[in-house]
Amino acid sequence: MKIELFVAQSEGTWRSMRTSHSLAFQQFEEVLGQIKIKRLELHREEVTKLIANTEFKSDSIVSPFLIEWETDLDWSQNSLEDNNFGSSTLIPIPKSDKEGLILRSHGYIEKVSVISNYHFLSDESLLIKTQYQNSLTEERIWFVSENVRCRTAVIRTSQGKGVIQTSFASEVRRLNLKEKYERNND
Repeated sequence: MKIELFVAQSEGTWRSMRTSHSLAFQQFEEVLGQIKIKRLELHREEVTKLIANTEFKSDSIVSPFLIEWETDLDWSQNSLEDNNFGSSTLIPIPKSDKEGLILRSHGYIEKVSVISNYHFLSDESLLIKTQYQNSLTEERIWFVSENVRCRTAVIRTSQGKGVIQTSFASEVRRLNLKEKYERNND
């Protein structure tokens, strides 16, 4: 699998159900949410701005995309303070068909620009590893079918020795009637 195909397969609106286990705080939570993934043109401002702050050249990037998310937390008092919504621009930079880097405008855990390493496993799962200042994350994303995908995440201490949190998410693509018809007739 190439990153371009993975991004194309991921494009759309997904309904997400995530369960997380915080080992550090001995808590378990279930989170419902919505994720929108949209490919971006290479000349878009958020793409050129993110690449300009690195040593990478724009001709090395492929399939930049935007992820927007919103979660429904029943225990949340103030969604602005709890970061229940947000977005991040991601720019893949392949080293080969199977691996490369991803520039992120906002990280998965720490809300800073970060560079992740990715590679595809033999089962076509995408494995993304990110070293932050205070933690290390490993995300795995795979497709169960065209409209269902799964995602796991493990958050470790910055040295990678202790596990802080684990999570599993199942994501179902939301299709409008026109999209359903077009997909079934292709």
